Amino acid sequence: MEDKIILEEIIKNKSIRTFFQPIIDVMNSKIIGYEALSRGPKGLPLERPDLLFDAAERYGNLWDLEYLCRSLAIERASKLNIDKYLFLNVDPRIIRDRNFRNGFTRDYLKQFNIDSNMIIFEITEKTAIDDYKAFREVLEHYIKQGYKIAIDDTGAGYSGIKLITETKPQFLKLDMGIIRDIDKDSFKQAVCRNFAHLCKLTNMKLIAEGVETKDELVTLINLGIEYVQGYLIARPSETIQDIQSDIKEFIKGQINENNKNIFYTSKTFPIGKIARFDEPITKDMKCVKVKEMFNNSLCHGLVVVQNKIPIGLVMKNRINMLLSSIYGNALYLNKSVELIMDRNPLIVDYNVPIAEVTHLAMSRQEDKLYDYVIVKRNEEYYGVVSIRRLLECTMDLELTYARHTNPLTGLPGNILIENTLSDVITKGKKVSILYFDINNFKAYNDTYGFENGDKVIKLTSNIITDCLKLYLKDNYFLGHIGGDDYIAIIEEDDFEFINKICTEIAEKFDTHIKGFYTLEDIAKGYVISPNRQGELQKFNLLSLCIAGLICDAKKLKTPHMVANILSKIKIECKSSCKLVNKSGIKIEIS
Repeated sequence: MEDKIILEEIIKNKSIRTFFQPIIDVMNSKIIGYEALSRGPKGLPLERPDLLFDAAERYGNLWDLEYLCRSLAIERASKLNIDKYLFLNVDPRIIRDRNFRNGFTRDYLKQFNIDSNMIIFEITEKTAIDDYKAFREVLEHYIKQGYKIAIDDTGAGYSGIKLITETKPQFLKLDMGIIRDIDKDSFKQAVCRNFAHLCKLTNMKLIAEGVETKDELVTLINLGIEYVQGYLIARPSETIQDIQSDIKEFIKGQINENNKNIFYTSKTFPIGKIARFDEPITKDMKCVKVKEMFNNSLCHGLVVVQNKIPIGLVMKNRINMLLSSIYGNALYLNKSVELIMDRNPLIVDYNVPIAEVTHLAMSRQEDKLYDYVIVKRNEEYYGVVSIRRLLECTMDLELTYARHTNPLTGLPGNILIENTLSDVITKGKKVSILYFDINNFKAYNDTYGFENGDKVIKLTSNIITDCLKLYLKDNYFLGHIGGDDYIAIIEEDDFEFINKICTEIAEKFDTHIKGFYTLEDIAKGYVISPNRQGELQKFNLLSLCIAGLICDAKKLKTPHMVANILSKIKIECKSSCKLVNKSGIKIEIS
């Protein structure tokens, strides 16, 4: 009865405290909205929201309490000048109540200068719904007025997919049970990835709530989750606060890393980028304690360190196997882990490419194939990588890179080219940018056919690649813009050196291109083909135009500016090529 009296006093005196927790867009760290959270008076038995609402349901005051919480949330949001989405928790049993309709109108919101378009009814999935048809009709009533719907605790309640399909919400909020330790749980990652895919297909927005660690946040960003909420981002507060700068910088850094990942392949991506830090143990720890740690965590391996240097590895399956033997407990349980640890685990440096690590891991003895890979940095323990994560990353990298490369030449396409140019401009280094364009390619294609045209494209790609690799090893970027256009970015500003490379490319092209013509056309030095107006015209044999710009990249403000400068140089280069009927080079220094 004490709870009943306290509850009645809370409702009578409107002594509910309202907290606002921000929800952010990880792509720009900007707040998109706030969830309004209600708490009882501080220090009282009903301070916690679960106890407060349980008591309200038990004593028949649920409607009064819900109405009070929403009213105060709207009033206080107005006073705080919140101009973002306002997420209001609503019990499905309440939203169908006629009193709710009467007490939640546009006129009511206008009193507080709040637009219905900014209100999101957050419906918990933990409460069962008996009549979906009637419930959907109620939701339609509000949606038509501009309100939006969010399904809360997705993945934790009774209804699951049925609630989503019947209500067709604008937002889904993943239950924090799915988010907790998601960085260590591949099954949770798969669930999250599938929800993200569903939301993209159905134009819903997916919010991950309950984010508490940076590892969880990084995993969610990598899985493509756009919106997050949780203690790591900001704790609920009775005032409106901006996201802390260190969290913004952390998210920005992670997004930048993800953008850079499309430059990588499995042969260039450092293993350290996917390493997960698990707390290591020391060699004198008792096996009974190690087994307890395995039982209370999701990890399947523990690294043994001495003075921060990794010296061994204990896998969960091995310790379980040893202890399950006839005399296992007697032999090992109270002995130090040093007795059973693998003294020769696979330990690699942070910068070793994952392709090389995969080869090393798969070359191990069969009973060690699925053991963790230990990553060190500056000789000290840095983290671990599971074989599942290693293989998943390898596949993702290759698929991502393939999506952004030209299918004919295998060279990076326009997205990679633009990102590389932006990166060079940001760093402000001295560079040489070379633009390659095949002269008279359309006339050749029309005369000899697209199959031969594709062979010329591949030839050009191979010649440029071979020459760049010869002089620069791997210190260059070569992209295929499309058709017969290429661009190379070289962190080198020596004119004589760059001109030498271009000269060799041009000479090789002129030599090899003759093999793609008939003897008759070579003798004539031209082909006859329709021009763009449909009139027959003489066209010189194929030649390569190389337009170059050597400059300080900080002078180039945008990739578009680079394109404009190179376009002007290319026009002059093409004119000279036409006069001499062979490949030409035009390089400007800025």
